[in-house]
Amino acid sequence: MKIGSDSHKELFCRDFINSHRRFEPEALPWPTLNDAELARLRSVPFWQEVFHTERRAGAIVQAFAETVDDPLLREAVDLQGYEEARHACLIRFMIDFYGIQATELPIEKLPDDVTTAFIDFGYGECLDAFLGFGVFKIARQSGFLPEAMFSLFDVLMYEETRHIVFFVNWMAFREANRGRGIAALRAMTSAWYYGRAIARMVGTVRRGADSNGTDFAATQMDVFLDDFSIKRLVGECLAENTRRMSEFHDELLKPQLLPVVGRAAYSAMQLLPGKRLKPRPIR
Repeated sequence: MKIGSDSHKELFCRDFINSHRRFEPEALPWPTLNDAELARLRSVPFWQEVFHTERRAGAIVQAFAETVDDPLLREAVDLQGYEEARHACLIRFMIDFYGIQATELPIEKLPDDVTTAFIDFGYGECLDAFLGFGVFKIARQSGFLPEAMFSLFDVLMYEETRHIVFFVNWMAFREANRGRGIAALRAMTSAWYYGRAIARMVGTVRRGADSNGTDFAATQMDVFLDDFSIKRLVGECLAENTRRMSEFHDELLKPQLLPVVGRAAYSAMQLLPGKRLKPRPIR
């Protein structure tokens, strides 16, 4: 299949549209938590910013959809915007249902260039998802919350994975139709935008504990563990990325740059002594 062709567009759009799952957040099987489990859920420091980020994501994607002329692409981007907004509704319902302290922050004015905003958001989502794969697995293994809660969060993880697969295919389609279809050129473009995403993440970390968000993944592990190994985190990110990407059509493009960098880093860390992972006792 030629990247940038009509058959490529048909595949990544139809695959995204047809894999959409219908559900209402309030109708999901939210479990009853005991006092200790509820305290742990409420202790997570980033729900407010996650809620804000999901609301902003929906606004960006929906604004970009309005600029798309191709009917099939417009349908797919519209659907992503709906799913991003539904993520915000899910987080809002969870906050209310479990009595989590969180303030609804105003959404800042969107940039005039919504295409660049959508691309920045897409690469940021790729970065967050890759890190989030490992964090989610480690948190699940730690027993920090009941399995029923992780099953609910897995709904979000699945949709975020769909979003990034759709995004990297859309981006490759766009670049190919702009005369930049060569893989090396696309890799350079990805590296540039990933650099911007990492810079935003570093800025978040530097702002400290009051600036957590969806890019908290590698900086908030102490919520789940008293101590953790970066090597294990990278290894789990790689393993989960491979597992989750295997669920998609073989001809669809998947994010490549982060797994390549991650594998190189993991190989290097194999040569270094690692810190022992010490799980936090579950009370």
